[in-house]
Amino acid sequence: ADSFLTMPASAVELCRQVGLEEDLIPTNPTFRRTFVVGRGKLLPIPSGFAVMAPTQIFPFMTSKILSLRGKLRAGCELFVPKHVSDQDESVESFVCRRFGRELFERLVQPLIGSIYAADTSQLSIRASLPRFTDMEQAHRSLLAAMFKSAKQPGDKQSAGARYGQFASLQHGMGSLINAIEQQLSAGVVRKQSPVQRLIPLDDARWRLLIDGESPGSLDVDGVILAVPAYQAAELLKPIEAEAANELQQVTYSSTAVVTLGYQRSQIAHPLNGFGFVVPLIEDRCILSCSFSSVKFPNRAPDDQVLLRVFVGGECQRGLLDLSRDEIAELAIRELGSLLKIDGRPTLQHVVFHRRSTPQYNVGHLARAERIRQRLKSLSSLALACNGMGGVGIPSCIQAGQQAVDGLLATLDRTNCTGNDRLGRAHRTQHPVG
Repeated sequence: ADSFLTMPASAVELCRQVGLEEDLIPTNPTFRRTFVVGRGKLLPIPSGFAVMAPTQIFPFMTSKILSLRGKLRAGCELFVPKHVSDQDESVESFVCRRFGRELFERLVQPLIGSIYAADTSQLSIRASLPRFTDMEQAHRSLLAAMFKSAKQPGDKQSAGARYGQFASLQHGMGSLINAIEQQLSAGVVRKQSPVQRLIPLDDARWRLLIDGESPGSLDVDGVILAVPAYQAAELLKPIEAEAANELQQVTYSSTAVVTLGYQRSQIAHPLNGFGFVVPLIEDRCILSCSFSSVKFPNRAPDDQVLLRVFVGGECQRGLLDLSRDEIAELAIRELGSLLKIDGRPTLQHVVFHRRSTPQYNVGHLARAERIRQRLKSLSSLALACNGMGGVGIPSCIQAGQQAVDGLLATLDRTNCTGNDRLGRAHRTQHPVG
């Protein structure tokens, strides 16, 4: 990630706690918009388009992304009855039912698909975008509710996309990890020391069997599993097989990020936005592209441009079987066509993120609740993984904080003293690296 949402405020607050408040930087206020590829061209997403629905009529109706028929079908959402079933529904089903297939294929699928690297025909609307199902139940029409909401004071020009609510750090997102590490006492974090097994002890404590650079065991009062769902499943399998099986069902998508540098003079496109997303129906080999040096200051010299291209995801898994060089060439070719680039990049770097983004597919909320119920018997163990909910940085920070608070409350109830409790909590956390 090159940025995070400032609401909820957990990420901003963490930056303040570790002394990075002065390093927080907002997005460039000049070019707060995003493009979508439409019939081979970059078309600006209408001002005020809020993930799946417009909040302003004129920009939407004058946009070239949808046909007149597609726009009229979207407008008919005002008359679509609300869903009365308690059954979960995919993002594709929900949007097509309310706004029509053209709006889904041309706008919603690329926007949501790029955020979650997901197959939106499988992605749960309730797990990924619950505010829209809540809006449907409360107001029936999403358009009516959003037009009303848009009349409230706020950033009208970037409504919906919330560009003004994104922030980054002056020296990159990695500086947050470095600052956290510097704040911790020596020995609190053990790197290259994976936990191979959890053994429950008679007194609700745990023994951790640790591998890596410093193998051995460690007895602790409580455990927080801040790992992907599939790793949590492996650790829990001998202890709570049903919860482990449910966790194993949470699938993860993989992506590759191609970072490319160019001289500004090589690119004909004005780069007057933050980037673009690519609909599946365009039949291209990339998910999206972020104009990093436009989005945030000081990401590249004034006469150069830094671009980040995302490849793969659930709908294009096969691309991740290619080599780094092959993936880089795909990205270079696609950008060359879309941005009218002359020549080769001056910099290129490819990073794979394998099994990195959880897929909240239809039925995910029910599965997450079953997992929580099964783990209630393990009072001194907490789960804080993005496989349960919340893929963004603020959500992950919140999940970690809630896990710590819950575990410390449990230790309080078992009559730990304040000093002993804090020391034990630190010992509990540090092997998880």
